[in-house]
Amino acid sequence: MKKIQNAFTLLLITILIYGCSTVKVLDSWKSDDIGDIKSNSFLVVARTNNTQARVAFENEIVKQMTAKGYKATSSLAKFGDWKPNDVKEDDDPEKLKQILKNEGFNGVVLTVMKDFKEETRIQQDGGYYAGGTYYGYYPRYYGGFYGYFYNPMSYRTLGNYVPVTTTTTTSKLYILETTVYNLKETGENQLVAVVTSQLDNPQNATETAEEYVKKIAQSLK
Repeated sequence: MKKIQNAFTLLLITILIYGCSTVKVLDSWKSDDIGDIKSNSFLVVARTNNTQARVAFENEIVKQMTAKGYKATSSLAKFGDWKPNDVKEDDDPEKLKQILKNEGFNGVVLTVMKDFKEETRIQQDGGYYAGGTYYGYYPRYYGGFYGYFYNPMSYRTLGNYVPVTTTTTTSKLYILETTVYNLKETGENQLVAVVTSQLDNPQNATETAEEYVKKIAQSLK
């Protein structure tokens, strides 16, 4: 769990520093009863103690859910002191259940960091001549060996040689999972949707969250 928490913090740092992001949905599932949750009141939770990352993801999910007619509230906005990652296995789930009930929530959208890994990518360029003139036919000095051998064009390069260069980059990949629960149901019937996505070198927190949530919405149509 500690590794995943640290990875979510690293995700925030990466999206503030590095290059453009790519969000790819790896897998998704939705219940046949997903249409029944339209009237639910959802609490949106990004399970991380990093406030900036939590704000970005929760706010974007709330924004897009609200735009589609759902009632959704950020957990940070509603319960500012609550730290979702401080939950222990021996905690009484009935306490959280009662809190959600008292506040009128009967649905939860939960986003968690499932995995993080780094990939080394090697790109090679160069090894060719650039800027020279290449003929579509053999010039006349090719006709005989001596004429060719002593012709200055036979030992000149056709342009400037571009040396081979190798670029090694480290790509940061994050696996996020968003689950949707209908708390009107009980047990396993509460789960109505699961989307697992990969973030490749995310850039900006707000833009990454926006792209991520759009991909989730598309996969659940």
